[in-house]
Amino acid sequence: MKKYFYAFFLLSIFSLNLLSANNGGDDNGKDRQQEYQLRISKTSEKIKLDGKLDEAIWQNTTAVSDFWYSFPIDNEKAELKTKVKVTYDDNFLYVAAEMHDPNGTIIQTLKRDVDFWSGDNIVIVLDPVNQKSNGFMFGVNPYGVQMEGLLTGNTGSRGSRPGNGAMNARWDNKWYSKTSSTHDSWTAEVAIPFKSLKYDATKTTWGINFIRTEGSDNSFHVWSQVPLQFRSVDLNYTGALIWDKAPKKTKGNVAVIPYISGSRFKDFEEGTPTDNSLNVGVDAKIAVTSSLNLDVTINPDFSNVEVDEQVTNLTRFNIRLPEKRLFFLENTDIFEDFGNSPARPFFSRRIGIDEDGNAQPILYGLRLTGNATKRLRVGLLNMHTKETDESTGQNYTAAAFHQQVFGRSIIKGFVTNRQAYQDSEFSSTDYGRNAGLEFNYLSTNNKWQSWAGYNHSFKEGITDKNYYFKGGVRYRDRNWAGLINYYEVQDQYYADLGFLARLNHYDAVQDTTHRIGFGSFFSDLNYTLYPKKRGNLVSQQFSMFNWWVTKANDGDFLERTNSLSYRLNFVGRSSFSARIANSAIALQFPFSFTGDEPPTAQKYTTTDVRVEYRSDSRNVFTYEAQIRYGGFYSGTRKGVELEGNYRVQPWGNFGLKFAYNDLQFGGPYGATQLFSVSPKIEISFSNNLFWTTFIQYNTQAENFNINSRLQWRFSPMSDIYLVYVDNYTVLDNSIMGSLLESDNRALILKASYWY
Repeated sequence: MKKYFYAFFLLSIFSLNLLSANNGGDDNGKDRQQEYQLRISKTSEKIKLDGKLDEAIWQNTTAVSDFWYSFPIDNEKAELKTKVKVTYDDNFLYVAAEMHDPNGTIIQTLKRDVDFWSGDNIVIVLDPVNQKSNGFMFGVNPYGVQMEGLLTGNTGSRGSRPGNGAMNARWDNKWYSKTSSTHDSWTAEVAIPFKSLKYDATKTTWGINFIRTEGSDNSFHVWSQVPLQFRSVDLNYTGALIWDKAPKKTKGNVAVIPYISGSRFKDFEEGTPTDNSLNVGVDAKIAVTSSLNLDVTINPDFSNVEVDEQVTNLTRFNIRLPEKRLFFLENTDIFEDFGNSPARPFFSRRIGIDEDGNAQPILYGLRLTGNATKRLRVGLLNMHTKETDESTGQNYTAAAFHQQVFGRSIIKGFVTNRQAYQDSEFSSTDYGRNAGLEFNYLSTNNKWQSWAGYNHSFKEGITDKNYYFKGGVRYRDRNWAGLINYYEVQDQYYADLGFLARLNHYDAVQDTTHRIGFGSFFSDLNYTLYPKKRGNLVSQQFSMFNWWVTKANDGDFLERTNSLSYRLNFVGRSSFSARIANSAIALQFPFSFTGDEPPTAQKYTTTDVRVEYRSDSRNVFTYEAQIRYGGFYSGTRKGVELEGNYRVQPWGNFGLKFAYNDLQFGGPYGATQLFSVSPKIEISFSNNLFWTTFIQYNTQAENFNINSRLQWRFSPMSDIYLVYVDNYTVLDNSIMGSLLESDNRALILKASYWY
């Protein structure tokens, strides 16, 4: 089976190269940068950032205009006028934008990065290396709220999940903007420090695009035309920013971010005395070159990071929660874009956070990332956690490279090492290492993508069945999208710095876990139909999904799902979808969701129906509703998920999430009702002062949690946080009659300053 798979994959790669060679550039058969060019000249005039655009340079600089729609259509010029101008001096890239908007403005919140694409804004996309492999986006809305993020060359098709780290809006950096508004227009004036960018100081041509989101009809407008099926930020469709002279390499590009925090913590469960603590530490960003950055952290403190959102887990396996710590976010794809979503050899949350989500003290961290050359991206990371009475110290090392070849394709490799450290010595037996090599092919017209990879794990005493491999092909055009993917994880493959789902099977009778290697074959086929003219209906999509899992060694059946779905998308981003799925599970060991006698290990075949509706995001009250019903192992599952939000523009958001699952297994296997209720209140007193309170009640996790956080951004990228955390244990499984017992409580005050 494996040799046939490899033969098929190699034939596919050969065919894709031929198809791409015959198909030429993008969907229109020509390079965008030949058609869309913007020349930039240096200014000696001092620009006052006030959003008024009254400097002489803005009066004498040629603007780009005549934007295209990129959504919900892509074959017409946008009706509302947008003008953008650029200039620069020794320290900043300046952008001035004028947006005609007689319909009034819509925003979701005054909070940085949050729900940014669901309202009016202007976004600058930059590809300083101009290799279409990685870049930046900087956006601002009419109220001056900022959004910034990192982009890779694989942002994917519209409506699909982007590649790992492909659109990283959690990345933050220091830049400046001001806006002003009239009754029928608004303007934005932006200054992006060269110190915040990674660029080749010899390049005189950068990739650039401008994206405007119009909230009144939820349309996207772009300067350099982007096909409808791709996201507007796609780096393959940038125009050319042509410099009169390449911007100089920045000097003295070092940012130092010291912090101090104090906390008061009480553990009621353990009955220990109240703990008062004071911590100090520092982060630093050091530009080794104009395109290579070194991040340093000493005694980091992540107490200000937003709390994880609890979810009801009705799988038999662990789930992956997102990384939110700023230190790990820049260029995260260099380390993490290996493997597949259920099997990642590197996942930064394994550093400094245990399996229960508790923070482990980190002594230091070093992280070197960026472009070593215009076509080579590299990453090197080393971190060390502190030895405690409960655990040994750990040293974590990761190194990775991404070498661009054949246009937009990439050869990439990595090595990782986790090694225990105790009594001032590294352990010679307690370690976990991984190494791998992958190839990602991406055609110049963005239609074809394929991949192959192999990685190996190394542990003391394990010499067999300790590898992982993958391969797949994807095609996408305006109407059709299809994917075939296969990956295989062997029994003794470990990833101490990574994330592995599905490998460990829990036996509820023996109270033990068994490792079962598996092969996963996945395919889907989508047909999307777009109206020829603008109207209330944006698109309708028909999808077919197939997934098959077998044991890695003998090919025995483990699990499958076959599904059909239909989706309608409307103006305002409201949508309706329906899905029917037939599944089969060969349960290997008894597993219980109720605490009663677990269902026996046998094959279960079920059918499940799900219907979902999402309301118009332009409304002040928005909601989502999902209802599902079907078989579940030996019984049935009835589920309802509701999410609502009331917005008081621009200062308030009041939201509530509710999930209910009724599991009925019949006979001795019992039944259970699982609830999850999560109110969230966000109040923005200004662009720089926010109060967020998040309450979570989850009967599956037996947890009631309150997290209330006040944030004052007193200077760019400099903050004071006051955080209150309260955790309780839920003593029974009833939403109406649950009793709570206090677990722990904390009050934290933290201040950091970006110098």
